[in-house]
Amino acid sequence: MSAKDDLRRLAFWADALTEEEATRARKGITERHYPAGSYVCHRGDQLSSWTGVVTGLVKISAISHQGKAMTFAGIGSGGWFGEGSVLKNEKRKYDLVALRDTNLALMNRATFMWLFETSVGFNRYLVHQLNERMGQFIATIEHDRIHDPTARVARNLAWLFNPVLYPNVGKRMEITQEELALLAGLSRQIANKALQTLEEAGLIQVDRGGITATDLGALASYDG
Repeated sequence: MSAKDDLRRLAFWADALTEEEATRARKGITERHYPAGSYVCHRGDQLSSWTGVVTGLVKISAISHQGKAMTFAGIGSGGWFGEGSVLKNEKRKYDLVALRDTNLALMNRATFMWLFETSVGFNRYLVHQLNERMGQFIATIEHDRIHDPTARVARNLAWLFNPVLYPNVGKRMEITQEELALLAGLSRQIANKALQTLEEAGLIQVDRGGITATDLGALASYDG
C-alpha cells in the first residue's frame, strides 16, 4: 500500500496532495484511541498536533468564568480541526472531550507547517475548511442569541452532515439522542422534543440507531 492510499484511510484531503507530500504527511501522523468520556485536552493545554477524527465523535467546549458551559462544535468521523492553534502555536482555548470511543489522527506541527508552506493543494483545503468554520461560528452566535432549542439541535445536526467538512457522511448518521443533547447543550428530554419537531417538519427521520437528513438545506437554515 502506498503512503497516499494509507493516508486516505485517515484523511479525505489526501487526494489534494502529491505523492511526495502524502508520504511526508503520513510519516508525521500518529494514531491514538480515547475511550468515551475522556478528555483529549483541557483548556490551556499545549496540544501542538493538528487533529483528525478517524472514528468517533469529539465535542469542542469550554466553561466560562461565570461557570456557564458552552459547546462550540461537534467533530465527527472525517473531520479535522485545530489548525488555528497549530498555526499560531498557542495553547488551546477550549476542552476536547470524546463523546464515544474515538480514534484520532494527530499530525505533528512540523509536518503541518511544512505542508502549509509548500503544498498548494493543502492550502486550498485549509481555505475551504476555515471558511466553512467561520460560517459555523457566525451561526453559533446568531442561534445562541435566539436561544431556541430546536434551532440549536438543527444547527448541530446540519454541521455534522456538512458535505464540505465531512464529504463521506452521506444522508444518514449514527448518533444517539444523548450525544446530540451534549453537543447542543440541552437536556436529553428537550433534545428529543426538538428532534420530534424537526421530524414533523419533514427535515429529518429518526430511527433507533441514528438520524437521516431528508432536507439538509432547510435543516441548516432552520430558525424556529
